[in-house]
Amino acid sequence: MNIHALFISPGHNYFGHYGRTPGDHPMLAVDELKCVAGSGIEGDRFFNFKPDYKGQITFFEFETYLSICDYFKMNDKSPSVFRRNVITIGSDLNTLIGKEFEILGVRFFGTAESAPCEWMNLAFTPGAERFLRGRGGIRAKITTSGILRKTVATA
Repeated sequence: MNIHALFISPGHNYFGHYGRTPGDHPMLAVDELKCVAGSGIEGDRFFNFKPDYKGQITFFEFETYLSICDYFKMNDKSPSVFRRNVITIGSDLNTLIGKEFEILGVRFFGTAESAPCEWMNLAFTPGAERFLRGRGGIRAKITTSGILRKTVATA
């Protein structure tokens, strides 16, 4: 599995905002993520969120991003709009749910699909939530601490 992009956000835009307007916390592209076992990603909104939280880190397939852009004929949005931390290339993330896996020496446990919600229709375009059902990425727990870095050069 390769890493195309890495993101953190200091605050929640959609999580906990049901029935209210979204927040305006940006997703920040970073060169590396400091993963802390059992706690999450330093600097991210879910760091130390609650004990044993299943979404300490999230992953999303770059191939899904390309597919949704093609389907909706959109090329002006970044994969950051999906508010996932790690954008991967060359892996079927859903196969990692319920399994332990390793990237660059950091170990994770895939806990669940990172199911899309109606906010995807606002963040990307109407219909995005439906399109992403079953391919919204995954949530995971961080089981060993370490650093993730991009492994794919991007323009």
